[in-house]
Amino acid sequence: MRVLDRIAVVATLVGLAAGCASTTPPAATPATGAAPAVPSAAARGRPTGATTVEKLPNGLTLIVQEHRAADIVAVHLWVATGVRYETSDTLGHAHFQEHMLFKGTDTFGPGYIDRTVEGTGGRSNAFTSADYTTFQILVPSESTRTAIELLDAMAFRSAFAPKEIDAERQVIFEEARIETDTPKTAIIRQLHGMVFPNYPYGWPVLGTPETMNAATQTNLKAFNRRFYTPENMALVVVGPVDARAVRAMVDPTFGQHARTGYKPPPNPKLEPLTVVVRRTVERPEQQAQLALGWQAPGFTDRDSLTLDLLSTILAGTESSRLAATLRDNERIVSRVTMSNTTMQLAGIIYIHAQLEAADVEKVERRVLEEIARLQQDGPTEEERELAITKAESEHAFTYETSDGVAGAYGQAQTAAALDDELRYVERLRTITREQIRDAARKYLPTTVYARLAFVPKKAQ
Repeated sequence: MRVLDRIAVVATLVGLAAGCASTTPPAATPATGAAPAVPSAAARGRPTGATTVEKLPNGLTLIVQEHRAADIVAVHLWVATGVRYETSDTLGHAHFQEHMLFKGTDTFGPGYIDRTVEGTGGRSNAFTSADYTTFQILVPSESTRTAIELLDAMAFRSAFAPKEIDAERQVIFEEARIETDTPKTAIIRQLHGMVFPNYPYGWPVLGTPETMNAATQTNLKAFNRRFYTPENMALVVVGPVDARAVRAMVDPTFGQHARTGYKPPPNPKLEPLTVVVRRTVERPEQQAQLALGWQAPGFTDRDSLTLDLLSTILAGTESSRLAATLRDNERIVSRVTMSNTTMQLAGIIYIHAQLEAADVEKVERRVLEEIARLQQDGPTEEERELAITKAESEHAFTYETSDGVAGAYGQAQTAAALDDELRYVERLRTITREQIRDAARKYLPTTVYARLAFVPKKAQ
């Protein structure tokens, strides 16, 4: 399972996104006549060439970025469908689609996609989140056409064979068991439900046993026909490629599908939290877990960038405030982290700590005290600069690979706007200490939040 954050494409299991990866990675061989595989320091984090964005006649968005760090091309298909597009009857169907699109089409059967990608020396991956589902193929540049043809067949001609549905249903049930049994994953998943009560961002991406058992060839195909339309897709191609050559590959594949008149469902209304919501869950683990969460703004809100810096300052690094005080000095937590997870309509900013059960209330109190101190005084200039440097570094590392660039572009195009990604670092640098302080006051109230604790089950 994977989730994307704004700054970097990271492989992190947090329950927000679910998916599968397969096949082996391609060798990073230098492109003929291109830059070396390890770019110079000045070139790192900067794809070469212009970013080409085209809207095909059928509504599909095509993004092509020349990136010559290696002779590797990333071909990503992003579809604007995830848990927030589902209903109580189709909960988990977006993720089920992700599994089934690898299980054969009208012309080839299960295993063909993996064998074909592996045969090029490439790899494939896919995951589903609240806002989107993405299918990603990474191949040597000479296999770009193959990757595009495979993704086209997967999106529009998948068979949804009943036998394969039954098999993948069991795989999804196993994913759900792993999610439940993993303390960090489970606590963050449940925290989302508390921060977003009666709202799609609090629903499980994996669905429920009832909705998974109710999935059939008929309703999965219906879900596919509704959401897998050209108007609802972005195809991102990054690597040592020419935009005109890529367009020539896309026109006879994705470009041949007609518009459907797709219109996205209306956005649900988010009700704000108004009180502290607390829950304690007994589990078989020996160590306790504590999570505090707040509602945060969505992708297009400038404050989401400010919260990226705020979360780094409070608990985003080994030298952050909470790590220094609660872990190193007071030794009441063994680990503490903070994350600002930004989605299309809203976000969640949360603090997660591993600790002893006897210290749960004390740690909650001390976290709130540190938040109040930041709200009062704001960060130091050194803290602000270090947080920006960390963000810039992670952004640059992401941009060193075609896969990283394609992931960043695809997420931005699907959940917000591509310009938000292209200007991310530029906008980040303008954020002041006062803005970080004001964001702490606005988004981290110490009297309105969700608090979830996992504690060891008491002996009978």
